[in-house]
Formats: sequence, C-alpha cells, structure tokens
Amino acid sequence: MDSFILQAVALAALIIFLWAIRRRLRRTSFNNLPGPPAKSWIFGSLAQLRDRNAWDFHRQVSETYGEVSRVKGLLGVNGLYVYDPKALNHVLVKEQEIYEETEGFIQSNLLAFGGGFFASVGERHRLHRKMLNPVFSIAHMREMVPIFYEIAHKLQNTLMSMTSTGPREVNQLLLYFDAEPHLRQIDILAWNTRLALELIGQTGLGYSFDTLEEGATPHPYGVASKFFMPLTSGFSIIVRDIMAPLVVRYGSPRIGRFLASWVPWKKLHQFRDVMDTLNGTALEILEEKKKAIHAGDEVLKTQVGRGKDIMSILLKSNMNALDADRLTDDELTGQISSLTFAATDTTSSALSRILYLLSVNKDCQDRAREEIKVAKEDNGGQDIDYDTLVSLPFLDAVCRETLRLYPPLPFLQRTTRADTVLPLATPVKGINGEDIRELPLPTGTPVFVSVISSNTNPRLWGPDSYKWRPERWLTPLPESLINARIPGVYSHLLMFIGGGRSCIGFKFSQLEMKVALALLLEKLEFTPSNKHTVWQMSAVALPHPDFESIQPRLPIVISRAD
Repeated sequence: MDSFILQAVALAALIIFLWAIRRRLRRTSFNNLPGPPAKSWIFGSLAQLRDRNAWDFHRQVSETYGEVSRVKGLLGVNGLYVYDPKALNHVLVKEQEIYEETEGFIQSNLLAFGGGFFASVGERHRLHRKMLNPVFSIAHMREMVPIFYEIAHKLQNTLMSMTSTGPREVNQLLLYFDAEPHLRQIDILAWNTRLALELIGQTGLGYSFDTLEEGATPHPYGVASKFFMPLTSGFSIIVRDIMAPLVVRYGSPRIGRFLASWVPWKKLHQFRDVMDTLNGTALEILEEKKKAIHAGDEVLKTQVGRGKDIMSILLKSNMNALDADRLTDDELTGQISSLTFAATDTTSSALSRILYLLSVNKDCQDRAREEIKVAKEDNGGQDIDYDTLVSLPFLDAVCRETLRLYPPLPFLQRTTRADTVLPLATPVKGINGEDIRELPLPTGTPVFVSVISSNTNPRLWGPDSYKWRPERWLTPLPESLINARIPGVYSHLLMFIGGGRSCIGFKFSQLEMKVALALLLEKLEFTPSNKHTVWQMSAVALPHPDFESIQPRLPIVISRAD
C-alpha cells in the first residue's frame, strides 16, 4: 500500500513538472517584457501581489515598469500586470469573452455560495444580469430611497444616543475610551457593516438582519459574515487557487464539506461552520420568499421590503421565464449570498474610509455638512430627495475621490480562455531595447488588472495623483484622462470596472453611501482615534490594528455636530 502511494505521489509530481515545463515553453511570447523578479519559483510573485501589506509592492511595480509588465505566477508561469487604457478596453470590454474570471474564482464561488451571480460565465452570466438589471435601474432606486432613509435613521439615532450616555464597555463592536460625556470612540466599521447588511437585507432580500440598536443581539448571519473575508484571505495560495477549485470541479459540495470536516484543521472547520450558517440562512430566506409570493401581492406588501426588494422581483421574473432561462434553486440561493457580500463588505469599507478621511480633514467635513444642511433646508427640513442627494457637488466629489484613491478592490484577475493579441496604447521598452506595441498571449495567461494603478496613474491624473483632493472633481478633469477612455462604468475609474462583468449594483452602492453620509454628517462630528490603524489589502481592503490581525476594526471618535 505504501509503495502504491509513493508511486502515485511520484507520478503526480512528474505530471506537475511536465505541465510546468509545457507552460513555461508556451510563455516565451513576452519574456522580453520587463517585470519584477519572482520571489518564489513555486508561487512566483503571487504572495507579493496578495500580501496584506502589498500597497508598496503594487506602487513599485507600476512606477518601475509602467502600464504593462510581466509578473510570475504559479510555477513560473508568465502573467501580465496591466493598467494600460487600450489594453484594459480589450480585457474588460472588447474581448471580455476571452479574458474571463479565473477558474479558481469561479470554482471557489461555487464552493462558497453555490451557483450565484459570480460563479456564472458566458451566456449564463448574461442571463443573471438580464434578470437583475430592472431592479438596479434608476427608476427602482427612486422607490428604494424611503427604505434607505428609514434604515439609516436608525443608525443615526443610535449613534446620537451614544453621545448622551456615560463611557462604558458594551460589547466587542463598541469601543469606549473617552472620559468626556459628549465624546465616544466607536468601531465605525462595525456599525457601517451592520448598516450595509440591513440595507441589502431589506431592499435586496426582503429580510431584516439587525435593529441597529446598541447592545442588540447580532443575527447569526451577520456574525458569520464578519469572519468570511478574514478566513478566506488567510488561506494559502495552494488551498485557495489549487485545492478548492479541484474539489469543486471533480467532486461536489457534499464531498467538499466532508473533506472540510475530516481534515484536522481548525481554520477549515471555522470556514465550514461559517458557510453552513450563510447558506442555511440563504435557503431559509428563499423558502420564505417563495411562500409569500404564492400567497399574493397583498401578503408581500406587508413584509420587509414591501415586495419591491430584489429577490421578490427576481423570483417573480424567474417564475415567468422560459424553462431554459429559469434559474435553479441552487442559483437563486447562491444569488442571495453573492448579492449580500457584494453589497456589504465593499460598501462598508468605502463608507468607513470616507468618514475616516473626513475626520482628518475637518475643513472638508465642515464643507460637506454645510452642503447637506442647506439641501435639507431647501427641501423643507425633510430628508433630501433622490435627485438632489445624488447631485450634491462636494459630497459627490468626496465619494469619487475616495473611491479613486482607495478602491475597496485594489486589483482583479482574469485568465485568457483562447490565444489572443493584446494591443497597447503606450509602447513598452523591452529587455532587449525594442519597443513592444502588442503582446501575443496564449490560452491560460493570468492577467492582473490593477485598479489602484489605473486610478492613480500620474500620466492621466497629473502630478498630484496620489493625493486625496476632492476639489479635483469640481473643475474640468485633465484632457489626458478623458482621451484615455478608461473602460469603467463610473467617472473614468476602474472601481466598478466595465463590460459584461461590471458591478451591476454600483448605483445602489453610491445611494447607500450618500444616504448614510447625509444623515450621519448632519448630526455628528467625526474625529480621528488615537488607536493605530492600517488597511490590509485582502479580497476587500479593510482597516485593522496591524497587518497580522484577522479581525477588522476602525475606531473613530464621534460627538454632536452642534
């Protein structure tokens, strides 16, 4: 038996070795392209690209090697690090069917969430988008505004009440350190995450997760979701990029769960328990929603979301679809978790970053608050209407500038599904001194799209591209930026990318942030904490006490604005 195992291991090693040689030989097409030296012959530069403190490495690559460079992937495979505008247009828009999500991304999403939005490709992905497009339209966003305000007012009232009570320790989400009765230091990330989860819960799923009250017992889904991102980011490249996709491709979710229980690994057991909670809640929501729909519109109107939530509309549309276009229960369940995570972590990260930046730039905070107060007075003292809110110039500039300089998703990865040629807007000087104007890419080439490098490219944004300056959006943008035609759906930025896999809910996310900011800034003043904070570059950039911590948090001092 032992001999058989040794032979199997040797055969597997030989196959991997031959595969690596084959991949190396096929990737001679852009060996002439400059790039950073690989840190490891097994993992290439992947560990550097995905390190929790990879900010300096990404900036070094972009500043040293320009808008396209070669980076090494697994087993020395040549990959591209790119933010050249013309190349980005081909990757994200013109040839998006060739530059697809990686196999690891697709299979990992299947393992985690089932057949949801992110795990679909090609025609199936287009079908998902077609069904979801109506609920993310501007017309539907207008109908959602009262629910957004109703939920955000709960957070506003809770935080206001905290400025009237004495300092005390409440729970792990709240951190009180200040002795002055009108000052409180809270974990604003925790509150923004609770807010974002409740917003997508009510408007997206027709389900309430949180009362947003101080000391409220957290919903199991909310507790589990907090640990999802730290756990997945903590897995090694081998587990995340190789083992998990193989389990899904050649096994089944049941086999995957069996392996997760059988392997004596605490972190894997924690991940299993988190996924059981998330998927169990998603299935519960789906079944409750089906029953309500079958009971009729009058019953739906009495529920959370009032029948206008995303899942109610999606389920109705799905019931009326042709058999070939109908989503399965597995896809619908996956849709619940996919939408929830897409709308929670990224939004809470961006909103927390905005409030932090306003806390250290008090002049900008005061200017935004005054703009909000004037708009509310002009609206008769009522909550600011949709059209006015989304067009407040300075508040909009603060949001755009923060998403430009600090995108929650700093980079994304694609893989070529066919041989192709990638054109460049700006020629690159090859190692041999020749100008490279296009790159032949064989099937399977990893392509790293640098969102952060595109958003801070000095050639397009000017010499102050690394500076947070909201005023840049109140004057005409540089002609160089406009002429570059960045393929993003939002303000020449790659934050929400572009093409067939662009963020379908980017208007939803903007509305969430602006409603929250309009209410919080009106009544509260934010001041920096004295607690040390760093932003880890995980799947979503999140604040932590240091780069080793797995539990994100962002302490900030709040007081009454008056």
